Order: sequence, then structure tokens, then C-alpha cells
Amino acid sequence: MKNISHHVGTLEIIQRMPLSVNGNPRYMARIDGITCYTAPDSSDGYRLPNFDGLRVEAYIGTYYGRPTIHSIRKE
Repeated sequence: MKNISHHVGTLEIIQRMPLSVNGNPRYMARIDGITCYTAPDSSDGYRLPNFDGLRVEAYIGTYYGRPTIHSIRKE
């Protein structure tokens, strides 16, 4: 993952994406005005619904040209 940056804001889940090849959940979300995705086969796909509507601290980077959540935690 490249270009990792720090963001703080309210998490809004926009859409649940198709499952990864291994059957793990994926999401499209908005944090601090940035639309980003969960990485394939990342545990963040399971944790993200718990943070919906809450203020979070996230590190977002570029993964295959898409803004992707590197790590996320409740603020």
C-alpha cells in the first residue's frame, strides 16, 4: 500500500460490495469526505459495521489505484 495518510471523521458506510474471492465482506465507505474501500480479505471488513456513524481515526492508502483503509479505530 502506498501514499498512506491520516484522517479523522465520521464513518459512513455507503455500500456493501461483493464478497472477496475467499468469501470475506467488503465495503465502500466515506471518512472525512474521502470515499474508500476495505482491502480484500482484511479483518476490517468484519469490524467496519461496528463503527458506522461514529467518529473514527483511519489511515487510508492507495491499493491498486483505489483509496483503501489501511487501519481504523474509534476516536
